[in-house]
Amino acid sequence: MKTISMVIPTYNERENIFDDYNRLKDIMKRDLPEYDYEMLFIDNYSEDGTRDLLKVLAQKDKRVKVILNGNNFGWSRSSFYGIISTTGDCTVLLAADMQEPPEKMVDFVREWENGYKVVVGVKSKSKENRLKYFLRNCYYKALNSIAEINHIQQFMGFGLYDRSFVDVLRELDDPMPYFRGIVAELGFRMKQIEYEQDTRKKGKTHFNLYRIYDLAMLGVTSYSKVVLRMATIMGFLVSLICIVIAIVTVCLKVFGVISYPIGIAAISAGVFALGGIQLFFIGLQGEYILNINTRTMRRPLVVEEERLNFKPADNVGGGQADD
Repeated sequence: MKTISMVIPTYNERENIFDDYNRLKDIMKRDLPEYDYEMLFIDNYSEDGTRDLLKVLAQKDKRVKVILNGNNFGWSRSSFYGIISTTGDCTVLLAADMQEPPEKMVDFVREWENGYKVVVGVKSKSKENRLKYFLRNCYYKALNSIAEINHIQQFMGFGLYDRSFVDVLRELDDPMPYFRGIVAELGFRMKQIEYEQDTRKKGKTHFNLYRIYDLAMLGVTSYSKVVLRMATIMGFLVSLICIVIAIVTVCLKVFGVISYPIGIAAISAGVFALGGIQLFFIGLQGEYILNINTRTMRRPLVVEEERLNFKPADNVGGGQADD
């Protein structure tokens, strides 16, 4: 019997834990009874009692595995670590808020059985804030225009991944994985399935503007060289223009074509324009340097505080199994 692993990253999701568990259990029993399964909850240092509820679930059902992180390592790192800690024949990444309908997992599994190694969910519609949906769509279009690979539009990580794909992820040794880019880059046989994103029923989202920006910059700096080359080209062009203007101005003054001073206003405008361009690209270069610095430090993806219901043979993520 094949085993389906389900990974559910959590952070302050106390109100959703039991709903997630019951909903996923019902789906497996009703729609996928021919498969065995495991539910892996990986908690990113919740402070609202989520961890206590996960321990209760782990005691109640041995199919529920739990990894408790020793700190908040961010959604990307935690999710990636959860995926490489699974033992099933395939792994499905889900959201704890269930805005991505877990019932789509049935379609994912059917396509997987048809031979697809990666089956991803792509948002065709969303009940979320329209502005957020629009901005995210603009981001993906902009990223595709500068990136070296073709990113999947409106893909959040929700999908099914064959064990062979998960094995490749384990070999990456990347402390700052941009999972959406990795899925698009590795080139496994892939199927896209559309879905409509629902609204969050309980709790509140923890993806604030800063976290969204951080994830966006991770995508840009991991998969694009164009921005840095734009800085080089623009710097060269601006310098060339300034040199030409300086030579022309000097010649006009020497030959008496102009006899008035250029003026502080014109000089100030040029200085501020150049300063703005320089600061913009210095900031972008800083993002690249930060990305490189994080990767060269080779820190672990996450540090576990505790893991529950893992056997010694299941210790594929690098943590310690229960005695």
